[in-house]
Amino acid sequence: MRDTFLPFSPPSIGEEEIAEVVDSLRSGWITTGPKTKRFEQEFAQYIGAPGALALSSCTAALHTALVVQGIGPGDEVITTPMTFTATVAVIEHVGARPVLVDVEPDTMNIDPELVRAAVTERTRAVIAVHYGGHPCEMDLLHAICDEHGLVLIEDAAHAIPARYKGRLIGSGDNPVAFSFYATKNLTTAEGGMLTGSPELIEKGGVVSLHGMDRDAWKRNDKSGSWRYDIVTPGYKYNMTDIQAGMGLAQLKKIEGMHGRRKEIVALYREALSKLDTFDLPVEREECESAWHLFPIRIREGALSITRDKMIEKLREQNVGTSVHFIPVHTFTYYVKKYGYKNSDYPVAYREAERLISLPLHPGLSDEDVSDVVVAVSGSVR
Repeated sequence: MRDTFLPFSPPSIGEEEIAEVVDSLRSGWITTGPKTKRFEQEFAQYIGAPGALALSSCTAALHTALVVQGIGPGDEVITTPMTFTATVAVIEHVGARPVLVDVEPDTMNIDPELVRAAVTERTRAVIAVHYGGHPCEMDLLHAICDEHGLVLIEDAAHAIPARYKGRLIGSGDNPVAFSFYATKNLTTAEGGMLTGSPELIEKGGVVSLHGMDRDAWKRNDKSGSWRYDIVTPGYKYNMTDIQAGMGLAQLKKIEGMHGRRKEIVALYREALSKLDTFDLPVEREECESAWHLFPIRIREGALSITRDKMIEKLREQNVGTSVHFIPVHTFTYYVKKYGYKNSDYPVAYREAERLISLPLHPGLSDEDVSDVVVAVSGSVR
């Protein structure tokens, strides 16, 4: 057994990030300023996006996208139950109705054919979540949305730097929301990014900063003006230069960190495929996963203990794990409001009940991976 606890997914922070934060503190710009603008530009350039808007979270990016599209009461937004609660909560925030549809059994991404079947005259948008960093079937989802005049919003919280048919997720005109939370593949401690068309980004910039008609930070610059107008009752979703400094440093490392994630995935695959106990995550031919997660699924009847007991046994052996996700339709609020039942989403519920996410981050050594494999193998005996 390991002598020390192995965290599930700590941030990968080095001297470069520390230097950028210190530089921001010394510069006098600690809130939204020039580094935030540079981070937006460099992120958009890396992704190949038409534009990018740095925000306080992925949740803020999703909410901003819905607001800019004018989605509100009386509208329906289709999404997946296999996601973090924020994806569905933002639909509630704008007063629309979330319409959940089940997922594909292999990728656990939203099932496009069920999306097609769920479209009604009230449907305004689809939020597709790239589960674990594996891209959804984007061509089919775009076709469905184009056919019905719907907005396709991508929740890419897990999906940097995922690719679909060779293109990085976020390189299109439609709204795409990224997360830079502490556990994510690229972190700014807290933070997010919205990518999309120049028009989307321009309107999003107004909505996300009090509804001001100009960048607030310019009011305090030599070239700025104290005058401003409020054109809509906006929100307070801006990113700070302290966060953006971290992001700039992380962006330079993203390909290297992704490469290490792929090496760890290969080690897990080689070792765990020898067991007949688990289903391992897939990667479809036309996709390159960001490998934010490595979720294994316990095969039915393969263990004499429950999934929850296995998690406890791994913790006792100093290996941290997690579960992604508790399906949204099982939470009290949604059960009471919409009457969701497990039988409505049999695939999502079945897969969630047998999921365990193993540690996966660039800081893992080969020895760490070996420790995880030994612990997992031991827990099945």
